[in-house]
Amino acid sequence: MSFDQGAAGTKLQYSEWRKLVVGESDAMQHVFRIIDLVGQRRCTVLISGETGTGKELVARAIHTASSRSRLPMVTVNCAALPENLLEAELFGHVKGAFTGAANHRVGRFEQADGSTIFLDEISEMPLDVQAKLLRVLQEREFQRIGSSETIPVDMRIIAACNAELGKRVDDGKFREDLFYRLNVVPIRVPPLRERSSDIPALVDHLVNKICHMEQIPAKQVSAQTLWSLCEYSWPGNVRQLENAIEMAIALSGDRQMLMPADFPLGAAPKSSASPPSPTVSVPDHGLDFEHTVSQFERNILMQALEKTSGNKKLAADMLGLKRTTLSAKLRTLEAA
Repeated sequence: MSFDQGAAGTKLQYSEWRKLVVGESDAMQHVFRIIDLVGQRRCTVLISGETGTGKELVARAIHTASSRSRLPMVTVNCAALPENLLEAELFGHVKGAFTGAANHRVGRFEQADGSTIFLDEISEMPLDVQAKLLRVLQEREFQRIGSSETIPVDMRIIAACNAELGKRVDDGKFREDLFYRLNVVPIRVPPLRERSSDIPALVDHLVNKICHMEQIPAKQVSAQTLWSLCEYSWPGNVRQLENAIEMAIALSGDRQMLMPADFPLGAAPKSSASPPSPTVSVPDHGLDFEHTVSQFERNILMQALEKTSGNKKLAADMLGLKRTTLSAKLRTLEAA
């Protein structure tokens, strides 16, 4: 994969793993560059970000960008299991290792041999298990519970956390040595409110995805609806946006156009501002009508292009125009 170095605001060219993550904002371009640089490496990656930002998708993108993608990525949610079950889940056990261990069990580390293991919510891992994970990271080997046999393992570790791990270290809830072992390549996934210019592309992607899953014709989103979605702060991030779109599609019935009323978002908007109304005061001495209309039109087009990071197709969708119409208007304005 290569980079287009010819223009300001360098953006990554398309790659197979880019199917997994949607975004053209500067914040996401930074994430994509790191994925591209570390994908083929063995180094451990620590992904941080708020709930719902898409940390697992970033992990899958890294795995897909690697030569290990021939095998499935193994995923473990460290917060979903109590300590004794988490240890057995990761390391496996032999028959009779503890009460209830009626059979031999292959653990997730063993399953991830030759592939990638994704440890989600690593900040919630108990301290005793953290100590054992540290040894796996250092030695690339482990022992099943109840066995003295040492098993070498070739796996890449990607971890993710919602909490600030540095603060967990300071509070004595996370091992400092493990933190440094995990934090080899840090990636911060920005919250949706910091990349609102990606919302039009995300809406388009999610609407098509959900309609495809529901086996119904793809629905459209009105310009007013898209404006309101871009103005909302999305405290639940991309996950909340996807849930909202899924609900809107379900409640819209056979109607093809999704409207603002289909998204009862409630509180947490970015601002209480209303969409700008096209009003112009006429001074006593008059005005140049053609020039004033041209400037007003230019302002609307520039706002749409800014919200979509220069993506003409998304800007056209936001304004309810065809892409060819928007391009023609831009050419006319540039020639004026």
